[in-house]
Amino acid sequence: MGAQMNAYLMSKDAKSQANFYIESLGGEIQFMNTYGDASGAPEAMKDKVMHLALTVAGTNSLMLSDAFEPVLYNRSVSLSLTYNDESEARAAYAKLGEGGESKYPFALQPWGAYYGEVIDPFGVTWMITKI
Repeated sequence: MGAQMNAYLMSKDAKSQANFYIESLGGEIQFMNTYGDASGAPEAMKDKVMHLALTVAGTNSLMLSDAFEPVLYNRSVSLSLTYNDESEARAAYAKLGEGGESKYPFALQPWGAYYGEVIDPFGVTWMITKI
């Protein structure tokens, strides 16, 4: 039996967050629907994202939805990207960190890989590695 696992992020602003990831990592929105696409949605929710799927950094899938409750990200969950090319890894680290916070500078580590952690402007922690 096989399965594919994808990250699904609840967001304060799923459209803006998706566009930030597309600008930072490359990719495109594959599918998006709003609560207005469903019958009986309250007027205040009609433009909010019910489901959004995008590809980022190649063929990786990421999904988002606008949250009904306050979004509280913490470090108990991180998204990890592993690159074969150092310049691509450095660019991803820098772009994801614009307007965010560097938690661990991207640098050569004692185990031989380049690694860094950054929190993006939406509060998501990213682990960037170049092997």
